[in-house]
Amino acid sequence: MIYIIISICCSVTVAVLLKLARRYQINVLQAVMWNYLATILLSLVFFKTSLQSIFIIPSNLLIGLGVLLPVLFLMLAASVRNIGIVKTDIAQRLSLFIPVLAALFLFHESFSTLKIAGLIIGFAAIFLTLFRKRTGVKSDALNYVYPVLVFVGFGVIDVLFKQVASDKSIPYTSALLIAFCISFFVALLILLYTAIVKKQKVQLINFACGIVLGCFNFGNILFYLKAHRELAANPSTVFAAMNMGVILMGSLVGIIIFKEKVSNLNYIGIALALCAILLITLSQAHVV
Repeated sequence: MIYIIISICCSVTVAVLLKLARRYQINVLQAVMWNYLATILLSLVFFKTSLQSIFIIPSNLLIGLGVLLPVLFLMLAASVRNIGIVKTDIAQRLSLFIPVLAALFLFHESFSTLKIAGLIIGFAAIFLTLFRKRTGVKSDALNYVYPVLVFVGFGVIDVLFKQVASDKSIPYTSALLIAFCISFFVALLILLYTAIVKKQKVQLINFACGIVLGCFNFGNILFYLKAHRELAANPSTVFAAMNMGVILMGSLVGIIIFKEKVSNLNYIGIALALCAILLITLSQAHVV
């Protein structure tokens, strides 16, 4: 369980760093680019992946994954900045419903009663956790768009990761390294555009923050994989502990440290999200 705990801490730390970025005037785009440089270097060290893997011609699947990762990272940062850690983490973790639906329509997996109940409760949880009371101040519509993009994006990425993992033509660690390289290249292109066209300065502080961000981002992935290897016979245990742990820790950090406002309906939504994830996890474990 120690691997799961470390992975949860790394995941929540990434959200905290993104939350602090605006306060300390960190350029998130630059930090995200350097974050992928860190993940590339750490992949070479911890996965023992050969440099020759970088020169393998990537499949359309890896290209899609590599492009989506940095774009989604920027959406994640925007969501944390606009609606906070609590609701962003909920949206991210509830994205598991998309691979569940993919399992039904793409992989023709049968749905149990628990899985259907989990989906219904989960969508109710999404509504309640994102619910805001009407005030005299006009609400920015983007505040609702960001968590939806996070929800859809992470769900799609999870499906892509599952497809990459099932591809036996290339080791998963090599595929991950290639995806990180593509992500770094995409983020670099975006950065060059902002630097040349919009005249944004490339600052050393963003490099330092990006490396720190990359260490925690990679740590999340590394220890999540280690947890799955350690508990190979019980993957549902890892999945449940990770998702519920991030929701609980992310909620505590957001509410206690950042004083994020959470209504009673939002609290009910958080509780329903945990119930939904638990039901879907039990259904994956074939518990009726």
